[in-house]
Amino acid sequence: MKKLLAGLAVTGLMLAGCGAATLDNGAKDSGDVEKKEASELKVGASISTLNNPFFVSVKEGIVDLADENDTKTVVVDAQNDSAKQSNDMDDLIQQGVDVILVNPVDSSAIQPAVESANAANIPVITIDRSSDGGEVLTLVASDNVKGGEMAAQFILDKIGENGRVVELEGVPGASATRERGKGFDEFADGKLEVVEKQSAEFDRAKGLTVMENILQSTKDIQAVFAQNDEMALGALEALEAAGKTDVIVVGFDGNEDGVKAVKDGRLNATIAQQPEEMGRIALQAAYDHFSGKKLDKKIDSPLELMEAK
Repeated sequence: MKKLLAGLAVTGLMLAGCGAATLDNGAKDSGDVEKKEASELKVGASISTLNNPFFVSVKEGIVDLADENDTKTVVVDAQNDSAKQSNDMDDLIQQGVDVILVNPVDSSAIQPAVESANAANIPVITIDRSSDGGEVLTLVASDNVKGGEMAAQFILDKIGENGRVVELEGVPGASATRERGKGFDEFADGKLEVVEKQSAEFDRAKGLTVMENILQSTKDIQAVFAQNDEMALGALEALEAAGKTDVIVVGFDGNEDGVKAVKDGRLNATIAQQPEEMGRIALQAAYDHFSGKKLDKKIDSPLELMEAK
């Protein structure tokens, strides 16, 4: 926990001063962009769902940095509905925003909306999840593949080779689902036995229901990897209700509830992201773009394994 707090402090210092911080790391040229000050910008932000504390924190990071710089923001909640998100993006385009920050529900389904923004000459920055097509200035995200590997290594260390593991997957089609699963599955191959793999769509209630169903059909489970903390907490509730308190449970995100569960010793570990900083970094990337800076195609947001002591 001390390491996480130190990391947050360092990141906070890097971003302190807001407009003064830059992400000038030399990969994507802003070209002939019309330069604008932060206070002149109108920023649209489309969030996949505000029913998940992680994405609430992403939104707060955007809004807090915007407030510090007198930037106007329009934030919309897609409610985990790809069709609604596409309509929301169209509305933001019609409102004449200068840039769109989007956390896609589905990386494939968001492509036409990104292309519509491209056609309207509105730059797009993706957060946490990528778009499968269209042009984006940058993707701000953690290394999800690496995070999946970290989770698999932790479980292997706890239960040993050939341990029986359940994997709860996120929203089908989301890049985070694919990448976290890729990292976990490739590391686990030949080392751990993944006895069940089902989607619970990054949702706590669905994590509970899916885990209850798995417990009825699958015996001798030793560990659960959930691709986010919300599903991990739902799975944990099902396991506790079934009296299976010796099953290792690992989440991903490091949201407020997940971190509390780790500190309380209920959740064994989480691959902790920094969602508020992720939001700030995304908006800072927009500021840098409109000041003529160059952006990398991907800007990494740090990860850290937090485990119960």
